[in-house]
Amino acid sequence: MSESNRVIVGKITGVFGVRGWVKIYSYTEPANNILHYSPWQLEHQGQWHTVEVQEGQEHGKGLIAHLKNYDDRDQVARWVGADISVARSQLPQINDGEYYWTDLIGLTVLTATGATLGKVTHLLETGANDVVAVRDGTTEHLIPFVLDEVILKIDLTEKILLVNWDATF
Repeated sequence: MSESNRVIVGKITGVFGVRGWVKIYSYTEPANNILHYSPWQLEHQGQWHTVEVQEGQEHGKGLIAHLKNYDDRDQVARWVGADISVARSQLPQINDGEYYWTDLIGLTVLTATGATLGKVTHLLETGANDVVAVRDGTTEHLIPFVLDEVILKIDLTEKILLVNWDATF
């Protein structure tokens, strides 16, 4: 699967029990949506490997999953720390004006006055509204993701995010 078709949806954070289950941290919303995707692509030592999710469930405040053909703790220990990705085609279709966060990462951020602020490095969920983190060298801008007021235009083709934001802020 090519990098452009791969979407990272979570991470394996540990092993659970002795029968091949893993603890996972999900980037999906809601978090347990990650359990509905299979197969997963897991990154290990720079290589991507396909694994099938046999079953998964919520456990306490987290999530756990059992990977098909992995039946003991030692077998799954190699996956601890691995990114979990799925094929973009596995994700639900989105409507115009909606975006997956992963599509915004790497966009060049320009102000309405033409200043370049840098590139989107990640997004944060804060409760009130999401925040776009933009970095240019050592400078980081945290910009509220408020469509039409702060975020003026998103052009995925041109890889540009146009914002109503003061470059000195």
